Amino acid sequence: MKPRLILFVDHAIAVGGAERCLLLLMTFLDRNRWQPHLIAPYGQLAEEAAGAGIPVHIQDLPRLRGSSRSLLDLWKQGLRISRTAREISAALIHSITVRATAYASLAARLASVPLVWHMGDFWLSEDEPAAKRVDRLGKSVFCSMASRVITMSHAVAEHLPCSNNASVLHNGIDLAHFDLAHNTAQNRANICKAAGFPAAAPIVGMVGRMRPWKGQETFLRMARQLSEQVPECRFLIVGGDPFGVQDDYEARLLALGSQPSLAARVHWTGQLADVRPPLAAMDLFVHPGAPEPFGLVNIEAMAMGKPVVAFGHGALPEIVLHEETGLLAQPGDTAALTASVTRLLKAPALSRSMGRAGRRRVQEHFRIERTVDQLEGLYQELVESE
Repeated sequence: MKPRLILFVDHAIAVGGAERCLLLLMTFLDRNRWQPHLIAPYGQLAEEAAGAGIPVHIQDLPRLRGSSRSLLDLWKQGLRISRTAREISAALIHSITVRATAYASLAARLASVPLVWHMGDFWLSEDEPAAKRVDRLGKSVFCSMASRVITMSHAVAEHLPCSNNASVLHNGIDLAHFDLAHNTAQNRANICKAAGFPAAAPIVGMVGRMRPWKGQETFLRMARQLSEQVPECRFLIVGGDPFGVQDDYEARLLALGSQPSLAARVHWTGQLADVRPPLAAMDLFVHPGAPEPFGLVNIEAMAMGKPVVAFGHGALPEIVLHEETGLLAQPGDTAALTASVTRLLKAPALSRSMGRAGRRRVQEHFRIERTVDQLEGLYQELVESE
């Protein structure tokens, strides 16, 4: 029996956490049963997918702003996606982002194929919208047009009007890629040398693109407080601006980090293709941001055997088990976050125990093979019901 074709649709150009999840899903599908194709604009995502042997159909999916031009774009690009779906005989369309879903919803109707809406955000806009009625209306429309709805966490599902019919599918990682063999003294020495850190300094770090909701400002406030209690501690901030937003946020962060109390203690790596070396060098990982719909980097840190300290909101309580794989602080309470980090720095045996428990949790619950197995089961149910 020939494999059924799945047409994925994503509007992203660069690769962030959501795009890494998509690449893993497509790569790990059983090619004897399912053949992924991808519609995306030309850019890093399309290139990496093509490099993984996935057929890519280059197509721009412009931002929709409610104008007559946007309506024309919606029709033209939706029609083009439907033609691609027919040409490759797609069994279904799987949309990843909200923007992609707007186009894919129309395309699926035109091509008469099922639509899987993979919702990975709390809101239809990038932040919580002022116009919540519009947000609710948009979600209701997408829910009605999708054959199946997938969310990456229970936290996201709770924001949908069709939450009772949504399948929660936690993201997974390739555990073999995050092998503990990276946790070597030589790797740590290399990171310390590059950062100008003392070789024996405890290292606290975070990973995230340079956007306000990722929490770099909170991390720096925590670092300033922590430096008074554990002056030998050093701080790694990993991440850049892969989507080219180009506002003044990064400049504000650099100014904050250059204050006398932090300048010699904080190292910025910028955007990295491989986060394993800095993760391996950290003694513990901090996730200080706004509520996350998932937070892939937390399971990457756990896979590297690092305890996680985070605010207990969004999907983080679904990932980090408080007092077992890390510590969850009261949301927004920087002092509580600092106290949790201080506690683990002063109890290295407890910290190592939590790190080991975190890797076990990833092995049991967040392996990409488990995620893909669940997804393939959903696909099978869907195509058999059509």
